[in-house]
Parts: sequence; structure tokens; C-alpha cells
Amino acid sequence: MSEYNTMATDKVTLTDALSNVDVLDELTLPDEQPCIEAQPCSIVYQANFDTNFEDRNGFVTGIAKYIEEATVHASLNELLDEGLEHAVMLYTWRCCSRAIPQPKSNEQPNRVEIYEKTVEVLAPEVNKLLNFMYFQRKAVERFSAEVKRLCHQEKRKDFVSEAYLLTLGKFINMFAVLDELKNMKSSVKNDYSTYRRAAQFLKVMADSQTLQESQNLSMFLATQNKIRDTVKENLEKIPNYEDLLADVVNICVQMFENKMYLTPNEKHMLVKVMGFGLFLMDSEVCNINKLDQKKKLKLEKIDRIFKNLEVVPLFGDMQIAPFNYIKRSKHFDASKWPLSYSNNISPQADLMVHLPQIRDDHVKYISELARYSNEVTTTYKESRTDAENRETADLALRGLQLLSEWTGVVTELYSWKLLHPTDHHQNKECPPEAEEYERATRYNYTSEEKFALIEVIAMIKGLQVLMARMETVFTDAIRRNIYAELQDFVQLILREPLRKATKNKKDLIRSIIVSVRETCADWQRGVEPQGDPALKGKKDPDNGFGIKVPRRNVGPSSTQLYMVRTMLESLIADKSGGKRTLRKDIDGQYLVEIDQFHKRSFYWNYLLSFSESLQQCCELSQLWYREFYLEMTMGKRIQ
Repeated sequence: MSEYNTMATDKVTLTDALSNVDVLDELTLPDEQPCIEAQPCSIVYQANFDTNFEDRNGFVTGIAKYIEEATVHASLNELLDEGLEHAVMLYTWRCCSRAIPQPKSNEQPNRVEIYEKTVEVLAPEVNKLLNFMYFQRKAVERFSAEVKRLCHQEKRKDFVSEAYLLTLGKFINMFAVLDELKNMKSSVKNDYSTYRRAAQFLKVMADSQTLQESQNLSMFLATQNKIRDTVKENLEKIPNYEDLLADVVNICVQMFENKMYLTPNEKHMLVKVMGFGLFLMDSEVCNINKLDQKKKLKLEKIDRIFKNLEVVPLFGDMQIAPFNYIKRSKHFDASKWPLSYSNNISPQADLMVHLPQIRDDHVKYISELARYSNEVTTTYKESRTDAENRETADLALRGLQLLSEWTGVVTELYSWKLLHPTDHHQNKECPPEAEEYERATRYNYTSEEKFALIEVIAMIKGLQVLMARMETVFTDAIRRNIYAELQDFVQLILREPLRKATKNKKDLIRSIIVSVRETCADWQRGVEPQGDPALKGKKDPDNGFGIKVPRRNVGPSSTQLYMVRTMLESLIADKSGGKRTLRKDIDGQYLVEIDQFHKRSFYWNYLLSFSESLQQCCELSQLWYREFYLEMTMGKRIQ
């Protein structure tokens, strides 16, 4: 009691109280500090939970067909990873032969020694080129075999998952990238010619097989568009291959329009697949203009996409105009491409148009993030509600999407500028003797554009730092939200379609729903509720059948998520293998719920790998790459 009286007698004057409040204003809160410096990527920890379907055999209760598809998927992903390694090898190739002394005449005494050293130095590099040739051969054969399998008359009626079509699209993109890299790198051809000359003089390639392989490699490197033409030749031997490629192109159009991608790389990949895919389809046996008339393709939509995104990054500082593929196709008809064929400047070339919206989005999102950050740091909660976790997960996804959008604006502007260099006539400040790279970068931006670029890059890097600081809060809410949504959907919402399928003896639908439940349901106390009336196709008792869904801080594995999404997609797809689609036997209300779940769960893999996704959405390293232009200077410039 006496302590209370002492506290009551301690008086604080109004002046002291006001000065104490003023001191609070001087406290620096983390979200108020200017964050133009980038996140220190060298010390970022990223856990990779993608198993590439290694654990597929654990899901024996899943539909066997999709486990087999996962097996094929795993091997295709390995080929795609190998393709990326070859792309990096080609892109970073620097000419070695320029640095190697050449014999001046046949009488030169140390000529043999020079040739021996040349072979010794270049042999490991030539080995890389041989491996590249073998790889593209293997990849083209594998891709053609997959297309042939899926184009079989009976298989065409069957359902092919969105993920699988997208993987085929990634292959088409890989072939386009490798082909353009091979075309661009004259240093590769020069180095191989130098090696071959020395090897032939020393008679290193004595046996006929080595000579033949050397000849093959020489032709492979020298022939422009060799990979592209080989893929096209192989596909044209497959009956109805154009129908499958139309599905691949259509899924890319659909995903592009619905923004079903997260990183700028994925967005650009979709556009490249549309261009290269249409080029591969247009042949002696198939006219894409006729497919448009039959409504198998919608060229009008693709025309709009190609105009809005006229130039996309290809690899490093290389870029490509996807519409160029269409121009080179056999049945090119300019009247079908009014927007792309016009001379109007693409919207991607004008950064100032995007700037007000970017500023507005940035202010709104930063304010929301700051409010949330302060809330989290000032109030401790034992556990947050499902609604709060969902709100936080949505906040994280929106942040990633905004960062991706802004990064896309910067890289797309940069790519467009690289393909449209200025000159002395367009820009008086550009000297007539300016190098190609200077004309594409240094003199190609107005003062306003330079300021705007710095502002947008500062927004991207600043928000990246703020979101990275909140990673632990975000990832906890993301895992809890995904677990809750998945388990509620599987244990509660799927009960009604399961009940109806059992009652009406729709065995295939029933087996798919049961497989979904067995693949990822995490029941209370680890045991499925006994005597569930839905499993027998009967109504619940009057007092209901209570199922208590647990809550945990863990998300599904990459294979689990793939299996669940693919099996659910087969229920709502337009193809099912039979004359009647499965969706016709499911009530409209549940079709909508399954469809919404399928769309929402598309982003879960990105959210579960939050740290990696955040880095990829802010990936601006393209601005640093120079290899394409260094190649053009033919050794006058080195980095």
C-alpha cells in the first residue's frame, strides 16, 4: 500500500511529459529507414524442399497414372537442369584461340610444340562442346518421344496435366535459348577450328569414329538454327503433333493472361514458348491460320501479347523478339497480326507510363507492411487465428507479385532498349563513333528515364530488404495457412462430392477423391474417423458428424502438392479419357470450390520457398551482363 502511495506522489510536469513524447519521435523504426541498399545475398539462407519427385513411391495410395507421370517429370526436370548448365557454358564462353600463338609458316621450328600446346589447352573446352552436341541430340530425341507418346490416337483423348504441358513448354524454351546462344557465339566456332587444325596436323584424330564425330561437331557448330530445325524435322514425322503443341501454346496464353506465374523469368518464358511453339507447328502439314479458324488457337490474343511485350530477355544480356519466329514461319500472313506487324512503339518501351501506378502501389503496400510489422513487433500472441494467417500469407504473396511486376518493367525496358539502339541522328549527344553497347545503353535513355529507373530499382531493393526482415513472420503464417486450407478442403469440403460419387456409383471420381484424401489428409490423432457416412454414400446423422481438423506449422511436400493438384485437375478438366468428362458428374457448387482451390494452390510452392522466391522476384543481374556485346567487339573490349 505504501508503495502505491509513493508512486502516486511522483508528479511529472507537463513540460517533462511533452519532452518525453518528443524523444519518442526521434526513435528510428526499422520501416522508416531509407533502404536503397540491396539485401546481402551472400549470407541469405535458402532451404530447398523440392524433392524433384524422389519421394513419389511413398504415395502408393495415389492414382498410379500420376505417379508414373511424376517419374517422367523427374527425368525431364533433370534434362532441363543439364540444359541450363550448357546454356551458362555457352554464354560465358570467351575466345581462347585469340590468345594462342599461331605458327607463321610451315618451316617454323617450334611449330609442333605450338600445336601440341594448342591441343592440350583446348581439349577440355572442346570436350564441353562435344558434350553439348550429345546433350541436344539426347534432349531432342527425348522431347520427340514424349510428344509421340502423348499424340497417340487413344492418348489424345486423355487428360494431360497443366504441370506436364508447362514442362513441355520449358523444353521448347530451352531449345530456343540453346539455339540462339550457339548462333551468337562465333568464338566457339573459332576455338574449335583452331583445335581441329592443330589436332589434324598432329594426327590426334586418327580413327574413323573420332574423325566422324569431329566432322559432326564442326557441322553442328557451323549450321545456323541447327537445334531448331532438328526439333522441327523430328516433330513433323509425328501424326497430330500440332494438336499437342496447340495445347502447350494455349496453356501459356491462359497462364499469361491470368498472371499464373510469379517470377519475371517465368512470364518471359511463356511468351517465348508461344512464339517458338507456333513456329514449330506451322509446317507443310499444318497451317496455324487454319487452326485459328477452327478455334484451336486464338491468334488475336497472341498478337496482343506480342505487341505489349515486343522484346523479352533470352539469356543474360541477349534478348529476342518472339514475333520474329512468326515472321519466319511457312504460312506467315501479316493480316492475322495487325498489332505486332504495325510500326507503333510497344508499351514496354515507355517507363514513364508505368511510373505513377508503381509509386501508388509502393506507397500503399509499404504502409500496409509497416502497420503489420509494428503490430507484430508490439503485440505478442500465442497463436494467430486462421483468418490472420491467411491475411499475412496474402500480404506476402502480394508483395512478391508487386516486386516481380516492377522487376519485369525494368528488365523489359532494358531489353527493348538493347534491341533498339539510338544513333547520332536520334540523339545529338550520341557521337557518330559511339560503340554499339553505348548506343544501346549510355545514350539510349533520357534524363527522366534515368531518374525513373533509379527510383524503381530503389523501390524494388528497399522493399526486398523490408520483406526479408519479416521472413520468419511470413513463413510461419504461410505454413500455417497452407496447412489449414489444405486440410479443411480435403477433410471437410471433399466429403460432399465423395458422398455423391459413392451414392451414384461413380467409381472413378470416388477413387480419385479417396486418393486425394489418402495422399495428404492429416487426421486428428493420426487416425481417419471411423464410420464416416460420406464413405458409404449416406447422409450425416441429425446431430452432424463432427470432424475436428488439427492445426500445425507445416506445409505439404512438393510431391504431395503436385499429386493433389493433378488429381483434382483431372476432375475438372475438359478431357478425361472417356466420352464423358468427369466434371459432368460433379455438382456445380463443388466444381467451383475445386477450381478455386486449384487456382489458389498454384502459388503455394512459391510461398513455401519464400526466401528463394523473394530473391528471384528482385533479380536484376541482367543489367550487369555484357557477354553478348563483348563478343561483338571481337576482343577490343574485355571485362
